Amino acid sequence: MNHENFAEEILFKLADCSAISGFEQKSLSALQSVFASLAAEAARDPMGNTTFLKKGGAGRGKIMLAAHFDEIGLMITGMDERGILTFTPVGGIDHKTLLNQTVIVHGRRDLKGIICYEPRSLLRETERNIAVPSSRMGIDLGLPAAKVRELIRPGDIVSIEGRNLRLLNGLASGKAFDNRAGITAMAVCLRELTRLRHAHDVYAVATVQEEVGLRGAAVSSHQIEPDIAFILDVTHAQTTDSKDKVKVALGKGPVIALGPNIHSGLLRYVRTCAKDHRIPVQLDPTPRATGTDARVIQLTGAGIPTALLSVPLRYMHSSIETISLSDIVSCGILLAQLIANLPEDLEEILCF
Repeated sequence: MNHENFAEEILFKLADCSAISGFEQKSLSALQSVFASLAAEAARDPMGNTTFLKKGGAGRGKIMLAAHFDEIGLMITGMDERGILTFTPVGGIDHKTLLNQTVIVHGRRDLKGIICYEPRSLLRETERNIAVPSSRMGIDLGLPAAKVRELIRPGDIVSIEGRNLRLLNGLASGKAFDNRAGITAMAVCLRELTRLRHAHDVYAVATVQEEVGLRGAAVSSHQIEPDIAFILDVTHAQTTDSKDKVKVALGKGPVIALGPNIHSGLLRYVRTCAKDHRIPVQLDPTPRATGTDARVIQLTGAGIPTALLSVPLRYMHSSIETISLSDIVSCGILLAQLIANLPEDLEEILCF
């Protein structure tokens, strides 16, 4: 199987899972099945982070790969006398994307529902062209109120029911590609490393609770104490009306972050390696701390040299997030080359 077909299979398999921030345990078995043949060891910490260890030849250093596994979702807050559920977002959901979505409410059993609101024809004229806040929406399960009270409790989580689509020109669309795309790139990297020699041990971590405060990465990096960390995530790509705001495009390779969150020596190494192996990359100037796991990993202990590689993604935090499979593959291959070409003495590349 070539890398692109491998990436599509893994991406779609993981996107079908529900892993709302703080409730990722529902899908850890699917995650482990993906990485079982790619790493020698797997371990889970009390926070829920899952680490896959791939031993190096010399075993001198620790290289951490971090990609968050969690996704945004909803949490039930109550119900009205008709059995319509109220909810609040978990993570940064754009409420404009929620209306009329099909969802799965994870109560005493999983139940499908729809996010509802009054039809336009029943609204006052002044309300018809106003974006509906999520606080005015509800979830209709189609059940009597008594049955809803029996099956659902406040605090139950809700997943958006996504649909994976293979689009033209090597694109794919679905929910939770933020950050199953990064997880998939990490899998491509470990797959590529099965044929490449590397001196250092690789700790590939699927972190949890990134969408609610980068919480899992803070714990995992303290536990591993890596010498270098590469973070894998997604970043905004151009849409039809964002060309003036966003320079990153789909299909032009992974994105290298620039800025104070990134170690300058490690950045120089990443750019040189990409050039040497003719892997096209895009650059993203970020003049402050990023909103990724890199933010907390960099500040672990006495400080960890950190680099951030991102997969371009359209329509972030929606159920139609769209990526180029070739960007995922290129990101994974670049990461594998970065690991395989690291010198045994890491200080050679970490000098400012």
